[in-house]
Amino acid sequence: MDEIRNKKGEKAAIVAISSNCFLTLFNIIIGLMSGSYALIAEGLHTFSDVITSIIAYLGFRVGQKPADEEHPRGHGRAEAISGVVIVIFLAIVGYEIIKTAIDKLLNPNLITVPSYYAALMAFFGIIMNFAISTYIIKIGKEINSPAIIADGQHQRTDIFSSIAILFGVFAANIGYPILDPIVGMIIGLLILRIAYTIGKENIDNIMGKVPDEKIIRRIEKIANDTPGAHEAHNIKVDNFGSYSMVNLHVKVDGEMSLDEAHKIVHLVQNNIIKEIPEVKSVSVHACPLGLEYDHDQEIDY
Repeated sequence: MDEIRNKKGEKAAIVAISSNCFLTLFNIIIGLMSGSYALIAEGLHTFSDVITSIIAYLGFRVGQKPADEEHPRGHGRAEAISGVVIVIFLAIVGYEIIKTAIDKLLNPNLITVPSYYAALMAFFGIIMNFAISTYIIKIGKEINSPAIIADGQHQRTDIFSSIAILFGVFAANIGYPILDPIVGMIIGLLILRIAYTIGKENIDNIMGKVPDEKIIRRIEKIANDTPGAHEAHNIKVDNFGSYSMVNLHVKVDGEMSLDEAHKIVHLVQNNIIKEIPEVKSVSVHACPLGLEYDHDQEIDY
């Protein structure tokens, strides 16, 4: 399973990096030839895609490392950390693009009317970015990789950038050249927006935010469907990037032997891991059926 995940993650990274190197080169060359600042800004954006794809892949590879003495729960959060690094890089790129666009708006003599070559490149960029982002997000979801999904989401913003450039070129050529740097600024703002979205998602992951309520209910059902286990409660799910670790309590007959309770606890653990592939480890605490007590404590495993 891990080998398949590694191969798919590597494939997504190769596709993202190679295609964005191609787009970066042609966006900047045609942007310079056509006089389109918006297309040059998009070239910088696609160059940032190359860097973020490399960062995402490095995070993915580190996250695949097995648990060791210093990291007994594995290295899964490396993927979320790489997502935060991507956010920092995107914020810098977005800021620089916006700053240059503002300089052009304040100095209209720096603005040029782009040729229609820029529009052709923008149209090509729409097709390429849709295909690349769809492919990367699909693989990211298949292997449950936050880093690769974040990279695909970032790639998808390039579609809107290319649409804006296409509009800006036509508008500039009918008498509104000021729209070219405005489109460049919009691209910068789009980059900042996706940086915020990716940052929030990955920081939530690192901070241990409660996942979708559906997985809690699913764990509860699997536990309660296990013979001898009742009233699963105090369920806690800790996300580690591509995998999760679960802690929960179940109630068992207080009259049964320790050996019998131990077998039920292990059945619950095995059933959850079997039914929910993203759960890598489960810790179950047995409580006597009918006994009520306070679970409100800071740490309760």
